[in-house]
Amino acid sequence: MAPIDPHSFTDSSHPLTTHISLNLYFNFPSSKIHSSALLTLKTHYTGDLILDTRNLSISAVFDPLNNTQIPFCLSSEVDPIKGQPLTVSLTNCNCFLVVYDTSPCSSALQWLNPSQTFNKKFGFIYSQCHSIHARSIFPCQDTPSFRVKYSARVNIPWELGCVMSAKHVERRGPMRGENGMCCDEGLWCGDGRVVEEFVMEQPIPTYLFAFAVGEIGWREVGPRTKVFAENAGAVLDAAAKEFSETEDMIRGGEKLFGEYDWERFDLLVLPPSFPYAGMENPRMVFLTPTVIKGEASGAHVVAHELAHSWTGNLITNKTNDHFWLNEGFTTYAERRIIEALQGEDAAALKIGIGWKGLVDEMERFKDNMEFTKLLTNQEGVDPDDVYSLVPYEKGFQFLWRIERQIGRTAFDEFLKKYIAAFKFQSIDTSMFLDFLKANVSGIENDIDLKTWTEGTGIPPDAMEPVSTIYTKIVSLADEFKQGRMPSEEEVANWHGQEWQLYLENLPKSVEASQVWFMIHFQQATFSAIIVIYGDRCDRFDKSINWLACSIIISLFLL
Repeated sequence: MAPIDPHSFTDSSHPLTTHISLNLYFNFPSSKIHSSALLTLKTHYTGDLILDTRNLSISAVFDPLNNTQIPFCLSSEVDPIKGQPLTVSLTNCNCFLVVYDTSPCSSALQWLNPSQTFNKKFGFIYSQCHSIHARSIFPCQDTPSFRVKYSARVNIPWELGCVMSAKHVERRGPMRGENGMCCDEGLWCGDGRVVEEFVMEQPIPTYLFAFAVGEIGWREVGPRTKVFAENAGAVLDAAAKEFSETEDMIRGGEKLFGEYDWERFDLLVLPPSFPYAGMENPRMVFLTPTVIKGEASGAHVVAHELAHSWTGNLITNKTNDHFWLNEGFTTYAERRIIEALQGEDAAALKIGIGWKGLVDEMERFKDNMEFTKLLTNQEGVDPDDVYSLVPYEKGFQFLWRIERQIGRTAFDEFLKKYIAAFKFQSIDTSMFLDFLKANVSGIENDIDLKTWTEGTGIPPDAMEPVSTIYTKIVSLADEFKQGRMPSEEEVANWHGQEWQLYLENLPKSVEASQVWFMIHFQQATFSAIIVIYGDRCDRFDKSINWLACSIIISLFLL
């Protein structure tokens, strides 16, 4: 066996899947999805083919051409990171149908009961497949090393709707003979059920598969964007207002990085239990409701997820060892979009917040500096356990260093060439460095590329932002440590980003009287804390600023 990814059982000698056709029957009372997956391979194959699974109950595997059963074996041994390998024994076959059920404890699925929703009438379910959780929804070669197209028939109660990281085809009544053996025909065609069909015609890595089912409404905010959320007017109206400038962001991204290739850029605001600030699912970005603050600062999260449309979704890291290729590029692209739309000071604030976060991560990983590298070794490591700011902020710093070396105009030309060369492909760090050296003559003599990608810690030629507003806010935070509070005039024009930078630079413990000062500015402070929570949730960072936590407690005690 020759694995191609430390987090997958996929064998490099096996043919890759090119298309997956799903039939999904949502059973809310049991918190299960009765399912079938038709996998199409690149070539006909004879021999054992290994797929990734986690907590799936496999009923049968069929040859769809003659409906004969195909031998399979689901390993009784469970790898704590990778799950269970499913081995299917094929004979001159290029497609096969797997019939299975998901588990109520699927790592990719969050089932909410009606009391956990806004209207408290119906249940809600959403998926989160990043980074290795698609295997708990359907058996697959669950690695970003390759890409797959898919289609889906989703059978749900008629009161509910479905959105997906795919093109919506139609909503209609169920028909006999279309269930792909995922459940009984009577169940599939039962009263009160509807089918929603979707198709993803562009190849994506499996971690970008996503859906949500619930009582969902929408508002149109641009020619390429609808905002979806639970069907409550207040939520939808607030989301539509917050993200009203999304089309300007898309156009700004196209000017910088080339044509937007995904047709739609819709947004779904999920219930509060969603564990990330945002997830860049193509065509349907998922967002936490905490990004809706009434001041448009939530647009910074949207800018990051939009930037993924070029870096991460179009060009993807081959494995999580190279995760910085997704997030470092996207963080750079996000800040360029923000700078173009909101100005240099807004971008400098984001860079400053990121710089403080990167410095803090050095302390977090001081006993395991492997994960302060851009190019990591995650063999035997759960990627969720080492999720951090390092690939975001050190990756950003690396690209910013290259920009400073060759100039912005030349770097912009390089970025467009890079995206055009590798779009709809998965690459690794060496491929990027080879492309860089081939297109930027002598760059290896000007920048220590090995230190940046394989070295630990923060390289000496990394840089804090240079900005009047950034310097002023950091200075005020330093003065707070000496006992001086900023005046009302000094913070009068602050919004979420300014407060976040200020809070992030405060000490871990303070006097009670200082906390009461912060409460004096409670509305703006609370908004900033929401920014911190949203951003930190996006990175699975548990080290929330303790001053911010104490302020939250104090606010609720008022």
